Amino acid sequence: MNKISIIIPTLNEAMHINDLLLHLIENTTAKIIAEIIVVDGGSSDDTVAKVNYSIENNPQIKLAHSTKGRAKQMNTGAEVATGNILYFLHADSFPPPHFDQYIIDEVKKGNLAGCFRMQFDNKHWWLRLASWFTQFSWRACRGGDQSQFITQKLFKELGGFDEQYIIYEDNDLINKLYAKKEFVVINKTLKTSARLYERVGIWKLQYHFWAIYIKKWLGATPNELYTYYLRNIKQ
Repeated sequence: MNKISIIIPTLNEAMHINDLLLHLIENTTAKIIAEIIVVDGGSSDDTVAKVNYSIENNPQIKLAHSTKGRAKQMNTGAEVATGNILYFLHADSFPPPHFDQYIIDEVKKGNLAGCFRMQFDNKHWWLRLASWFTQFSWRACRGGDQSQFITQKLFKELGGFDEQYIIYEDNDLINKLYAKKEFVVINKTLKTSARLYERVGIWKLQYHFWAIYIKKWLGATPNELYTYYLRNIKQ
C-alpha cells in the first residue's frame, strides 16, 4: 500500500507550524500518511516546543534535527521516512483538502513526481497572475513553494537534494525531474504565504528571483547564487 511521508523543514517557524500541522491532520486520511516529519534546522524561537506539543496529541508527528539548510534538512527527513512517497512542504504552505489522495492517484497513474498549482495569500495583481501561471506544466512556472511529491525510489536514484545549494535546492531537483520527463502538476490549489514579497517588496524580490534564475542558467555555482541572495534579498 502506498504511504506518504510529509517532510517539513523549519527554522524559526513558531508563527505557522501549529496551524500547518493541524491543517495536515484535518485534511488527510490516517491510513495514507506514514508520518509527518518536522526537521528543524536550529530554531531560536518556540518552533521545537510547539512541535513537541503537537506530538503529544498526535503520534503521526515526528521531530528530527539537522544542521541549517533546507537541502540538508529535507535529506535528513527523507532518511528517516518510512513512506514510499515523500512529500516536501514549506512551513508556510497549506496544501488543498485531500491532497494525500491526489498524490496517491497520480503515483498509481505512473506519475512519480510533481506538485500542486499555487495561490499566494496576497491579492496584488502580479502575485495573482504568477499564481495563475502555476497551473501550466512549463518549467519556468515551478518553485519550491508549490510543494514537491516524489517516490522514495526516484528520490534516491537522483541522489536527493544537492546539499551544495543553500538556496535553489528545490529548483535543482525539479530540473533533474524535468530532464527525465518525470513531473506532473496537480490542478488543485495550494495556498502559500507572500511574506517574503511583502517584506522585500514585490517588484524588487521578483527582479532578484529572475536574476537568480538567469545566473543559474548562465552557469553560476551554488555559492555564487547564495552570495547574491545574501546581498540582495536576505535582510
